Amino acid sequence: MFTKGLLVRLEVKAGYDDAKAEDVLRSALAMGRAEAATTAWFAIRFGRSEYGIFNVFPDDAGREAHLAGPVTQALLDGGGSVFAGAPLIQELDVLADKLPATSSGEPVTKALLLTFKSKAGHESQVAQFLRDAQALVEQEPKTVAWFAIRLDDRHFGIFDVFPDNGGRFAHLTGHVPRELAKHSLSLLGSVPDIGMLDVVDAKWADQSVGAR
Repeated sequence: MFTKGLLVRLEVKAGYDDAKAEDVLRSALAMGRAEAATTAWFAIRFGRSEYGIFNVFPDDAGREAHLAGPVTQALLDGGGSVFAGAPLIQELDVLADKLPATSSGEPVTKALLLTFKSKAGHESQVAQFLRDAQALVEQEPKTVAWFAIRLDDRHFGIFDVFPDNGGRFAHLTGHVPRELAKHSLSLLGSVPDIGMLDVVDAKWADQSVGAR
């Protein structure tokens, strides 16, 4: 079970190509495999010049060990020549998750990051809605991994990965978004922000599922 996570954003310096940024992320992932508490790790691309990492841990101790470990240092050192400035690191809580015990062998290539603000006083209802959504996502075979997250007191979200665009589209038109839309007037204090991401590389348990 996961309780803690990190969302890291990295901006590529002007003039540097995608391959160099992705090489740094893959090198960091290789080191991350040695961290037993870094249970799942996804290198992602937000857009043309922005990359990131989403990873989860069983507890605070695992997350702190990761932040103090070689992966974070590698991003600060090796990434310094590729990325503009230090990584933007956001700590988060994991409310519910879906993660297979082992890899199916099919690479994950697409991801989705949905974030939104709850209405004041409705934080517990939003958290429960996201926990209940896990049962719906378990019925989606193409939603390979799914995490309901809490970013701060009133901001929540969902991060999930898919083998292809078809799997992502099936999720976006499935039960969870429909239920969220149904309760949006009573629960949400903002329009959800939807980020369509690419997966550069991924790892969970003792498996590695590369995007390429």
